[in-house]
Amino acid sequence: MGKLFFMAKSKSSSKSAPAPEAPLVPAFLADLLTARSPSGSEQEAQAVFDRHVKPSADTYAHDALGNRLATLNPPGDPVLMLAGHIDELGLQISYVNKDGYLYFSTIGGHDRIMIPGRRVIISTQNGPVLGVTGKRAIHLMDEADRKKVPEIHEMWIDIGAKTKKEALARVRIGDVATFQQGFELLHGTVGVARAFDDKAGAYIVGETLRRLATQRKKLVARVVAVATAQEEIGVRGATTAAYAVNPHLAVAVDVGHATDHPDCDPRKYGETTLGGGPIICRGPNINPFIYDRLAACAKQLGIPHQFEADPRPTGTDARAIQVGRGGVATGLLSVPLRYMHTPSELVDLADIEHTVQLLVAFALSLKAGEHGHW
Repeated sequence: MGKLFFMAKSKSSSKSAPAPEAPLVPAFLADLLTARSPSGSEQEAQAVFDRHVKPSADTYAHDALGNRLATLNPPGDPVLMLAGHIDELGLQISYVNKDGYLYFSTIGGHDRIMIPGRRVIISTQNGPVLGVTGKRAIHLMDEADRKKVPEIHEMWIDIGAKTKKEALARVRIGDVATFQQGFELLHGTVGVARAFDDKAGAYIVGETLRRLATQRKKLVARVVAVATAQEEIGVRGATTAAYAVNPHLAVAVDVGHATDHPDCDPRKYGETTLGGGPIICRGPNINPFIYDRLAACAKQLGIPHQFEADPRPTGTDARAIQVGRGGVATGLLSVPLRYMHTPSELVDLADIEHTVQLLVAFALSLKAGEHGHW
């Protein structure tokens, strides 16, 4: 199995003990987590995927929705599509009042309680603009108002402008913003970032293709790793990518809820833990051949893994891919995550590495003619 961390060499002298060695995060993952890419504005994440994945691909393409499609072993059979989305939540400027305050609409599913009091970066044609999300202070509310969560139109972005004209000289209607929360290691291999959902999945599918490229003599399948666009607003990139790739088999990679924190009842949400390994989904959205093969590969290689049941189409790219064209045998792997759709999502990086290892093993296990029909 590959190692998640590469250890930096420490400097030492005869007068002092060596400094402790610090773990380094893979550059590809770190770059994706830094990129700002709300749905429909994925350019920064696209550039990261291009830079890290394209050199390992036999063919590389992009399309009208902003997907990135990297192909390895084009003559191979079966055709396996791996999908992880590169878009994230965001805000979009929709109105500027006479005093220069920016009002916005939300991109993707926000918890409104998380929005106020955040620093945001607005991506503009002239570069990033720093702002702060504002609302009426608690001191200026009556008791009833303090119990309410403000509506979107009751919040704004303050960029320090004094007039509408001044604000519109710096930003345009339609510009997008993201929270200014970057990646940090919290403790050990546990990291926190603004958009592990789903930069983790995009990294995993791209890194899987990169590792398979070093083992291409063992590979029977054609593998197409797709960084999908616009998942957060309706799995739109996956819908068109599944049509274009026309795979026999597919595995979507996203984040899933780690339920090992307070106020999360496993009787309602199942039992999955941070650090427990990739979550293998089972249900109507999941092809039984893929489920069985993923579980068998994990068991054979001793890769930590866990299971979830979903009796409906999942809230991931898997739901679009499964019904592409004449139907695609589809699976879903999820990286356990705490505090989904907040500015501080928590992931154990060991789970990300184990998911890459499992996908590599799955791809190498495929034989000609294994199309997942049942």
